[in-house]
Amino acid sequence: MFDQIAGSYDFLNHLLSLNIDKAWRRKAIASIASLKPRKILDVATGTGDMAIAAMRLDPDHITGIDVSKGMLDVGRVKILDRGLNSRISLIEAACEDLPFDEFTFDAAIVAFGVRNFKDPQKGLSEIIRVLKPGGKVSILEFSLPRQKWLRAGYRFYFHHLVPAIGRWFSRDLSAYRYLPDSVETFPKGQDFVNLLNQAGFTASSYEPLTFGICGLYTGIKKID
Repeated sequence: MFDQIAGSYDFLNHLLSLNIDKAWRRKAIASIASLKPRKILDVATGTGDMAIAAMRLDPDHITGIDVSKGMLDVGRVKILDRGLNSRISLIEAACEDLPFDEFTFDAAIVAFGVRNFKDPQKGLSEIIRVLKPGGKVSILEFSLPRQKWLRAGYRFYFHHLVPAIGRWFSRDLSAYRYLPDSVETFPKGQDFVNLLNQAGFTASSYEPLTFGICGLYTGIKKID
């Protein structure tokens, strides 16, 4: 599915979010800035937008992983065009089986990808395994507004307009029906914080963004 929409993915992300997704990414990246991370892991990197944005932290290297070859191909072109191919590498891999040793990364970021993990708990456990002690994960994920009136309007937009717009530009209706359905079923707020805690993260937190349309989740790997 993601291979099929790779070519229009970036355009539709920005269009459907009214470009607010860029501000959300900046917020997530700022949440790991105090660590001054030298090596960053971008899980479910897709076309590499988050990895490219994280270069503002001036790390030594960013490694992005994703299971979609089509998305990674688009990302590699973007990285090459920006002259970042020596500092960002994209690898085809699953989050549940990360091909890295323990204690490899200073920080990890995930933008709108946890919903797509085959096994979210295993994916989070893999992320904490490859983080160094004191390392931090920063996760962006769609949510639902708390206010009833806003939630009703958001659901109408998400379940009716998003699939129509997505189909028009990507010619793939199933992908943009999948998006709202996956958001509805994804654990939100404290429920996802609980998943972070179960994976072993400490100081886990949740911050609603833009009236709760998006959530920023963070957790820290305990220093033994």
